[in-house]
Amino acid sequence: MAASNIPHLFPRLDPNQGCTLSTCDASQSVYGYAPDLASTVFFLVLFALSGLAYLIQGLRFRNTWFFTIAMLLGAVSETLGYVAKVLLHLDPFSDIGFKMSVVLLTFAPAFYAAGIYYTLKHICLTFGGDFSRLRPKFYTWIFISCDVFSIMLQAAGGAISSASEDLTLLDIGTNIMIAGLVTQVFTLLVFGILAADYGFAIYRNRANLNPATKSFRQTLRFKSFIAALWLAYAGILIRCCYRVAELVGGWDNNPILRSEGLFIGLDSVPCAIAALVLNIWHPGWCFPKATQESVVADEKLSGSDEEMRV
Repeated sequence: MAASNIPHLFPRLDPNQGCTLSTCDASQSVYGYAPDLASTVFFLVLFALSGLAYLIQGLRFRNTWFFTIAMLLGAVSETLGYVAKVLLHLDPFSDIGFKMSVVLLTFAPAFYAAGIYYTLKHICLTFGGDFSRLRPKFYTWIFISCDVFSIMLQAAGGAISSASEDLTLLDIGTNIMIAGLVTQVFTLLVFGILAADYGFAIYRNRANLNPATKSFRQTLRFKSFIAALWLAYAGILIRCCYRVAELVGGWDNNPILRSEGLFIGLDSVPCAIAALVLNIWHPGWCFPKATQESVVADEKLSGSDEEMRV
């Protein structure tokens, strides 16, 4: 990427020299457009209400504290990211709008991924931990640790990119963001493979599953929760793959970056679906307290002293 190709990028990071609505067209902004107000407000309200719903459900189902925190952080980050999009609608050259959108909308879905990762432990204990290639508690430690690492990389890269005033820092920040997103995609893929492998193992051993949860496993609420979890997982994976492709293309005249339709279809919509389905099929509702207690008892009998929490 030649510095001469992006003369508008670095000056606009300096409010004393950059483009303004009166001096430049929106096509000269980094995104190349002023975000559509109607769709931006729609997703802003959707994620705000979703976060409120997670908070209310978290207060009701207090045993889901980790899931609640993860999903609430994701919803708050998405909401503030769309606040930034509103600022960019009003002024495509808004410095704070650009920085907020780069940082918050990049790593927000990682929090949703953390919530999804944590539920696999609960599912394994419901069917039977012996059929998993990993002990249930390791899903928590391994995948959430990788997710936190990817969040840190994405946040650091986004901060560097949004504050850069020269080509070197811009490229460094972008590469760090790409590394974080690639880490997240890889973690999601490994998670999906292990989850699918566990599903096949459950099918092969369907006559020998955890007897304490047999009646619960046959309920519609549990089966629909599994389907909702896979749908949310697919949404986050699609979004992360899109963001990798977007950033690999760079900041200068990148057709993926500069297409609002692609952003809405491959970022906004998948993340919204993930947030909504896990609002509706919340673990606190899908795993009643009595079922959780039976799973805890079964896990302790099998020799694990780990407390069962979602």
